[in-house]
Amino acid sequence: MTVAAGSAEQPRIVVLASGIGSNAAALIDAAADGRLGGRVVAVVTNRPDAGVLERATAQGVATVVVERRAGEERTDYDLRLADAVATARPEWIVLAGWMRLLTMAFLGRFPGRVVNLHPALPGELPGTHAIERAWQEAQQGERRRTGVMVHLVPDEGVDVGPVLAARVVPIAPADTLRELEARVHDVEHELLVETVAVLCGATPPIDAPPPTVGAHS
Repeated sequence: MTVAAGSAEQPRIVVLASGIGSNAAALIDAAADGRLGGRVVAVVTNRPDAGVLERATAQGVATVVVERRAGEERTDYDLRLADAVATARPEWIVLAGWMRLLTMAFLGRFPGRVVNLHPALPGELPGTHAIERAWQEAQQGERRRTGVMVHLVPDEGVDVGPVLAARVVPIAPADTLRELEARVHDVEHELLVETVAVLCGATPPIDAPPPTVGAHS
């Protein structure tokens, strides 16, 4: 699935995002300056007002909007989404702030090729608002760190799957939510680029992720 660095044909990457697109922009920038070893050939969103559209267009990357139709079943939407993504012929599909759970109607089309970014350590804080929940636990004295992980998405589980990389983000007692969010986002950008570069064959494998035992401490 990977292509060696320096190959004439770099791996093709499609990014799925629902929000402002800072992680998508980090990938596009890394591809442009040669750090990624792959090409971001399209950005797909489910929201026509998503900020990622403007970011991608400004950087010369094709964009596609696949909105859910009124009353449309999740699997029917995912079939349409898979068709749209497949037209870009991706080797890798990166979920970078994609705010919909994918069913096997989508995942089954791209086995072993869907990568997700989640702002928490493996086994912790699955689902939405993970940074805010980590901060709230820290305020209650229940947590002193959180983190970021990148993992493969094999099935319909929420933020589970083989972990490709993870990094701890400390939480200081005086941190505001905004300060923690900024620090987590910085780590997201770095770790996502590093991990996708490994998948594209541009860099050696990253160190193994930290153990999750005692992860709140």
